[in-house]
Amino acid sequence: MSFFDFTVNNLEGRQQSLSPYKGKVVLVVNVASECGYTPQYAGLQKLQDAYRAKGLVVLGFPCNQFGGQEPGGALEIQACSAKFHASFAVFGKVEVKGAGQAPVYAFLTAKHPEPKWNFTKYLVGKDGQVLESFPSKVDPEGPELKAAIDKALAAAQ
Repeated sequence: MSFFDFTVNNLEGRQQSLSPYKGKVVLVVNVASECGYTPQYAGLQKLQDAYRAKGLVVLGFPCNQFGGQEPGGALEIQACSAKFHASFAVFGKVEVKGAGQAPVYAFLTAKHPEPKWNFTKYLVGKDGQVLESFPSKVDPEGPELKAAIDKALAAAQ
């Protein structure tokens, strides 16, 4: 099983395969529009811009499980992305932990901790396996995350 084997709902509610991202390094983030970490949208976009040519993509999965901080629908989520000039892909709202956990998050958390809050980050290698996870407090442009991305991008497929 690989991250790229999953199909998820896009923000408009239509099913979308994650297979087009195969061979890329993917940073998966559970985003929220009304969180203290929401300004990380800007840093995530900068990260994708800086590493896109090398093969990194950022994917956002809105989640309302932490403090009800993603209460809106697709239009509100899109407005939040636009506010931070973020153009990375954002999918439909999911549950990232508990009984209703989305299958893609069950995969991400099989060997890594479930998110404890919004903006938890999972780094997925080119082979579709989860390499590392990072808590909310890890800044998208911080050295810890950038080092892990550099290592993942340098890895042979």
